[in-house]
Amino acid sequence: MSTARYTVLGLARPRSAWFADLGRWATSGSAPLDFVRCVSPEEVRARLASSRPFSALLVDGTLPGVDRDLLDTARSVGCAPLVVSGTGRDWVAMGAAGTLPVDFGRGDLLALLSDHAPSLAEVRSLATIGLEDGDVEADWSGRLVAVTGPGGTGASVVAQALAQCLAEDPRSAGHVLLADLARRADQAMYHTAPDVVPGVSELVEAHRAARLEAAAVRTSTFAVAARGYNLLLGLRRQRDWAALRPRATDAAVAGLLQAFRQVVADVDADVEGEAETGVIETEDRNLLARTVLGRADAVVVVGHAGTKGLHSSVRTIEELVEFGVEAARLVPVLNHAPRSPRARAELTKALGDLGASALGVELAAPLFLPSSRRLEAGLRDVGRLPTSLGSPVCRAVVAICERQLLPPTGGPRPVTPGSLGGFASDRAAS
Repeated sequence: MSTARYTVLGLARPRSAWFADLGRWATSGSAPLDFVRCVSPEEVRARLASSRPFSALLVDGTLPGVDRDLLDTARSVGCAPLVVSGTGRDWVAMGAAGTLPVDFGRGDLLALLSDHAPSLAEVRSLATIGLEDGDVEADWSGRLVAVTGPGGTGASVVAQALAQCLAEDPRSAGHVLLADLARRADQAMYHTAPDVVPGVSELVEAHRAARLEAAAVRTSTFAVAARGYNLLLGLRRQRDWAALRPRATDAAVAGLLQAFRQVVADVDADVEGEAETGVIETEDRNLLARTVLGRADAVVVVGHAGTKGLHSSVRTIEELVEFGVEAARLVPVLNHAPRSPRARAELTKALGDLGASALGVELAAPLFLPSSRRLEAGLRDVGRLPTSLGSPVCRAVVAICERQLLPPTGGPRPVTPGSLGGFASDRAAS
């Protein structure tokens, strides 16, 4: 007979039968557990953040506050999240360690605790708990390209041109998405969107307590027929970032990558978090940018071709590298660049020198995008954008993504004498 004892947090609707049974088992000693009732998800988070260790969190899956982030909060402190649900929702895919039916018995609970939850003696020494099936992403995932800049440099327009160019590839036809993930979203204005919903807020909210199929994700976007890509509208108000949750946002981005082959994200360059500022709200405010830039296959940094533009571009690149973006994944772009080869060579040298002194690494040569008289008409009419605006960026992005698909080249390996065979003449003589 097992002597393990557990401490269990509980959250359910009032008068739930299983909630009362659990309290009765704990009080009578018929189940080896200490049961702590909670009345809200906020109380659950507060207790998990306290110094008291908990073995498991048992929650009612029908409560509106039960989502990916609550389950992830429990997992992060070594508490196994268990969900009581009578629906067909896949809670394990959203981070739960296991599920129980509404009419579960004492034996069912103890078996699940034995399989997934550390005992009271074990949980004191655990920092995290590994869950075998929690929040597993699909094997296939599309490419994610982030387009950012210090602000006012035309990054949103470059993102449109890049998405249009990627959509010209027959392999990606109908599977290219332009996602407006900036705090101050402008793509709805650029595309004269007739509706303001659905957008990123609705998509993230839908991923809080569900795992959407690719078809459901695509219904959250709008087709831009003239350019061949789909558009995901951004935040309607800048302050709407406060409603986004980290795990739900990460799941929403993963859902986009499973629904589209190419995702071009228009994001801010602000990546400060709690570690840099000591304020958790700063990390929440920059959640979209940190989520996208942290997993992007390539990052396009758009700046102005000038003294101030070069300074701002290098400062932005430096912040991205400090955040964790590899320099090899960065594509520097200088917008409204001069056409003179000499002037471009001077800009290339200046950017290289500034990058080497600030980062200590060699940056890729910048791409130059000249001004175009046809650009304003294409933006106003939501028509085709000039090819010269997107093609150079598209080629650089595709090259970076294809390099990441190459197998890593290892160093020299010792060879066992005789394992490579011999010359035919030597074998004949022997």
